Amino acid sequence: MVCAAYAAQGVGYAAVVTALPAAKDRMDFSDTVLSVILLGVCVAAVFGSVLADAVAVRRGSRSALCLGFLLQSAALAGMSLAPDRVVYLGAVAVYGLGLGTVDAGNNMQGVALQNRTGVPMMGRLYSAFTVGGIIGALLSSALATRGVSALTLVGGVALLQLAVALTGRFRLVPQPPPRPADTTSPGRRRIPLPRAAIWAVGSLVLVAYVLDAAVSTWSTVYLSDGLRTSAAVAPVGYAAYLAMVLLARLVTDPATLRWGRRRVGVGALVVGTIGCALVVAGPGVAATVAGFAVAGIATGVLVPIAFEAAGLLLPARSDEVIARVNIFNYAGAVAGAVVPGLLGTGAGLRLGFVAPALALLLVLSLARRLPTHTSASLKPLPEGEPA
Repeated sequence: MVCAAYAAQGVGYAAVVTALPAAKDRMDFSDTVLSVILLGVCVAAVFGSVLADAVAVRRGSRSALCLGFLLQSAALAGMSLAPDRVVYLGAVAVYGLGLGTVDAGNNMQGVALQNRTGVPMMGRLYSAFTVGGIIGALLSSALATRGVSALTLVGGVALLQLAVALTGRFRLVPQPPPRPADTTSPGRRRIPLPRAAIWAVGSLVLVAYVLDAAVSTWSTVYLSDGLRTSAAVAPVGYAAYLAMVLLARLVTDPATLRWGRRRVGVGALVVGTIGCALVVAGPGVAATVAGFAVAGIATGVLVPIAFEAAGLLLPARSDEVIARVNIFNYAGAVAGAVVPGLLGTGAGLRLGFVAPALALLLVLSLARRLPTHTSASLKPLPEGEPA
């Protein structure tokens, strides 16, 4: 069921993103307004992650995840049926709140499932998310060929999200909150959250999403405007990237078992940097597409092992730690979508991929602190005040 939750989130996000052009036409939004809407979704998602934290502490991560899917279901229905801008924008705000709640809840449940099975699981769970995204994009494309608005798919996905919320209440990993007597125990209140370690692991999530947002936002634009490829070739860079993200996530769990998180994490950062370097210095379209594909390995590996490590920082308060680490996701998404466009346009857009390359290199020392083996915890980091 946890795998189904990840897949449903992927389908939902793809449906919303691919429906943006249809929403833009229906609501008569400008490109600037659309950019502000996307930023607003990220901001609302931060509050959603905080909401997931609050619910999980009191009622368990299963309740947090189900609440997130209920919010998304209502929001998607509203976006699909909105008669005017006010209703649509309200639905988008609720969707952002649900997005953050589900992202955090999924990772809480993934760590709980992993702890129950005793083997790495996050790679395959994120693979389900990626497959869900691909399915959502293909469904949107299929509907478009038949002249059906992508907003119709958004409405259909609302029913899927509702089904997951109702089913998950009984099928997700049970993780009851602490009893009232536990709230004053050293394990819950007197031991502070590991603030420095949260920032360290969160930084890995941040750079992964800087890279992901940079490629998803600018790869097609660069191939089209910078390298003057045809409309048929321009999306190939992003397709190659997604293919490698999926492949990397499928092999992350066995690779972690064989070589340990530290080596896998360091290797992913190095490979991602090489991929960005190919995009920046590549002599032509083939090299650029290859660069995007190689960069996908970094995103595919870093996100699951970072959240896996987050669950080990303070097991007694893992939900709270994961909710805080999840916030770095949205900071990275905003930076990755904005910074490359500020560094260059047209052919000069290749310089925009210097930013994610530098970000990957800057956190290399943090990846070396990841646990070597699956059952190990992170190396101690200097502690600050409670997060």
